[in-house]
Amino acid sequence: MLKIIGKDSSINVRKVLWTCAELGQRVAREEWNAGHADLNPNALVPVLVDDGFVLWESNAICRYLCTQYGEQGGAALLPSGARERARVEQWMDWQATELNTAWRYAFMALVRNSPAHRDRAQVESSIAAWNRHIGLLDAQLGSTGAYATGTAFTLADVVLGLSVNRWMMTPMDRPDFHHVAAYVDRLAQRPGFREFGRNGIA
Repeated sequence: MLKIIGKDSSINVRKVLWTCAELGQRVAREEWNAGHADLNPNALVPVLVDDGFVLWESNAICRYLCTQYGEQGGAALLPSGARERARVEQWMDWQATELNTAWRYAFMALVRNSPAHRDRAQVESSIAAWNRHIGLLDAQLGSTGAYATGTAFTLADVVLGLSVNRWMMTPMDRPDFHHVAAYVDRLAQRPGFREFGRNGIA
């Protein structure tokens, strides 16, 4: 059985758990403790252990799961065609770099109440950047009419869906992006999103 190390409130752990749910893979989850320090030199979660194989970095774990368990639906989540796969990975990488960078300060201030994130100007700048990036996604969803890369649900929607859920749950002013709102309703039809995304945790 797959083992996922990390708390289930972590957004990065949840993206792995949602991916496993989409693939029909049973998972044993463990909380991180000092005994796991040799598994990830960064001391961050999630960490995957699959029959002795250890992997960290959430997007890398999700890609691995889709490749390793492709016969359970992984090929649909992460296409094998070079261009189709590149498009999925493009949006995954955008989420991990551009989008995450935009929201980090505002989220730490408004949700985590971090003492190190109290500069109001930086909070407002982060909110503006976050909204601007979600606006880019809204335009993409308006173009595809359904999901991040087209008419089919893919791994890109796992990572983006959780990020959009965080954006919607953070107490701040946000534009009314109707394509994003419809997207979240579409994702809510999937049991994995209801369990690990729209579950009351930002």
